[in-house]
Amino acid sequence: MQSEKEKMLAGELYDPFDPELAQARERARDLIQTLNTTRESEQEARRRILIELFGKGGESVWMQPPFYCDYGSNIQLGERVYFNFNCVVLDVCLVTIGDYTLFGPAVQIYTATHPLNAELRRKQEFGKPIEIGSNVWVGGGAIICPGVKIGSKTVIGAGSVVTRDIPDGVVAAGNPCRVLREITE
Repeated sequence: MQSEKEKMLAGELYDPFDPELAQARERARDLIQTLNTTRESEQEARRRILIELFGKGGESVWMQPPFYCDYGSNIQLGERVYFNFNCVVLDVCLVTIGDYTLFGPAVQIYTATHPLNAELRRKQEFGKPIEIGSNVWVGGGAIICPGVKIGSKTVIGAGSVVTRDIPDGVVAAGNPCRVLREITE
């Protein structure tokens, strides 16, 4: 029988009140609270926290607190990913982010979602993984919805709501986010 964590990571319905999951969220929130109270001069302390928090990439991520996430361990970062102030990552499923990707302030990345059935929604939830390529720029206030893939070298306009996959090398914006044009030199 699968654990609730295994169900969660597989994108299946799971019990978010499971003690193992509650403990993992508590661990992440304690790390985040410590991170968010560090001073700018405490870069070494921030680095230690980020290495402990993220599943991969904490050694080179560039972070402007405050930052928030559910677990942290389900976030896999490439080299030199940048998060500006006030970003949120709900990582109930895997969030994979490529090298040199930049997130403006208040970007929100949601793998978590809920059943449409109200009774079921009271007890269970599920998620869909998100993949973001390398050299992507996501403008401030954008929301990336569950299950989305964003291609490398793409720019997502500020305030966009990304509800479907976006290919490599384009400028996309709006609600819902749509491709506006290819990026050319």
